[in-house]
Amino acid sequence: MSERPLDATLETHTTARVAVDPSLKDSPQRWWLVALLNLGLLFCYIHRSGLAVAAPFIIKDLGLSTAATGVLLSAFFWPYAFMQMPAGWFVDRFGVRLTYAAGFVVGSIAAAATGLARGTGSIILVRMMLGVGQAALFPASSRATANWFHDRERGIVTALYLTGNRLGQAMINGGGAILLAVIGWKMFFTTIGLVPLVFLLPWLLFLGKWERPSISRSETSLAECFALLRQRSALGIFLGFFAYDYVWFLFLTWLPAYLVIERHCTTSEMAIFSSVPYLFGLLITLASGALSDWFVRRGYDELRVRKTFVCVGLAVAFFIVPAGIVEDKMTAVYLLTISLCGLNVCAPNAWSLTQAATEKKIVGAVAGIQNFGGNVGGIIAPALTGYIAHVTGSFALALGVAGAILIGGIFAYWFMVAKQVEMKAK
Repeated sequence: MSERPLDATLETHTTARVAVDPSLKDSPQRWWLVALLNLGLLFCYIHRSGLAVAAPFIIKDLGLSTAATGVLLSAFFWPYAFMQMPAGWFVDRFGVRLTYAAGFVVGSIAAAATGLARGTGSIILVRMMLGVGQAALFPASSRATANWFHDRERGIVTALYLTGNRLGQAMINGGGAILLAVIGWKMFFTTIGLVPLVFLLPWLLFLGKWERPSISRSETSLAECFALLRQRSALGIFLGFFAYDYVWFLFLTWLPAYLVIERHCTTSEMAIFSSVPYLFGLLITLASGALSDWFVRRGYDELRVRKTFVCVGLAVAFFIVPAGIVEDKMTAVYLLTISLCGLNVCAPNAWSLTQAATEKKIVGAVAGIQNFGGNVGGIIAPALTGYIAHVTGSFALALGVAGAILIGGIFAYWFMVAKQVEMKAK
């Protein structure tokens, strides 16, 4: 059987300057793309979460308060959040391959440069640079899923690549403390920043076969992408993911320091208690994605299936509230682990829901809206949590605020996300 010429299989989307070969959708090679998306997320979360693991060491070295540390931890999210919609537009217009690669390079350099920082101001600057670099990460991953996978697969595909951030988080929380003790926090950042650059070679080579430059017929403007927020479903996605990411990034930025400061864990206990929950979460993410796909394949309405999993996950995450109240250290750890598992039930279906509720040609843009909302939560959560802990002398109230936000997220997803988000005809 002779192969068709590549040009015969290419689809040129009206909003893009790239041509996509859709035949990958029916090729076993598509699972290599999942592996690359997983590996990319793993490295990016090592970059992103290095500061949270190093925070107890930096606090001691620079004499910082919890309030000042909260500002450092939130600095990443300032540009990251507001670059989400432009990044999604870039992905839709210029393609997954080059947009993702360019952002990965910028993020890696920024992570390495953290080791050269001499004070809070310079740390804030490199964290902001890291946020700019990683802005295209999730919009590009969502667009890749829409381009090269079937609808009935997107739950497990999303779950598989999301396990990269869970594994990356577990690796940096578990191994980071050991590495920090051996080489210090400055060399730690240089190492975790530069080593992941090896990822770029397989990424560029693989996607070079399935996506290439093309001449676009018409283009969607960035202003039109922002206007999508006027649609009820897009706004619901924005608000719902704000709630998810507020709690997710509270865990990401404060869990190691919380265990040391509030629960008086040793460094080794911190490494275990802040990494094992992410390993449990990895398994829950895979199970949630696979089970939701199972319901979709059996004919259940996809939008309702994804929404149900999302809302159940957010409800389970509410265990973060009693975790802040109980006296016993291990009970708190168990409750925090359950809460994280709830977020992992939610995660693959939140991204799959966005794809199911969005016209394909603007998946990158709406994924950018989703992550914009989430990372507004990422801006607020670390700083507000640190401020509340500084003022009250405890994290209990901060975890209660997270619970209230989760309730709002459930209402946003269930009652607002109902119709497909579409680019209105000009």
